[in-house]
Amino acid sequence: MPLRNRVTPLGELIATPERGLVYGNRGCLHNDRGEVHRRFVTRRWIACRLEFRGRRRPRLMAPGRYTELFFLDEATALAAGHRPCAECRRSDYNRFTDLWAALHPRQTGADAIDAQLHTERVAAGTGERLLHAVPYSELPDGAFVLEGGRPHLVLGRQLLTWSPAGYTERYRRPANRDAAAVTPPSLIAILRTGWTSELPLLHPSAAG
Repeated sequence: MPLRNRVTPLGELIATPERGLVYGNRGCLHNDRGEVHRRFVTRRWIACRLEFRGRRRPRLMAPGRYTELFFLDEATALAAGHRPCAECRRSDYNRFTDLWAALHPRQTGADAIDAQLHTERVAAGTGERLLHAVPYSELPDGAFVLEGGRPHLVLGRQLLTWSPAGYTERYRRPANRDAAAVTPPSLIAILRTGWTSELPLLHPSAAG
């Protein structure tokens, strides 16, 4: 049976056999039986390489260890509110923090970044997922929006419907109205810079 450790663009944890192209964590979310019983335990939500220096755990969701999470691609991880890991993606992290400093001159270091992102992805007090009104005309490729109750990737003039296995239906990108943006505003700003990384930003299915 698939473990409940696949992450949607909305940051929800689902059980599905597909793993995706990006790895990450947000603390230990499971109990000793491997059952996920919380969405996060820390503000440090990171996105990592699938492989790094040959490290491999004998089992997933080991008691007391962080919960291994999987994302379809980096656009999905950014939408969920995860940023590059400072260890396994050091060059990406350094470039990310340089871009962040230009956008947020008074914020330095991982703690400040993670604190800001947490205010943009989770409502204080309730823990509910936040959406942000952004004009469609201002959304860069790689951002996610919610349309018809489902997450969609913004790519050129199209919206691509997200699924655990890849992108499926394609629709014309609306004009002259606001979108319910899923990707946190600070990460949308990073995408506007033309962000590229060592991990796949988009799953191959986005190419059609």
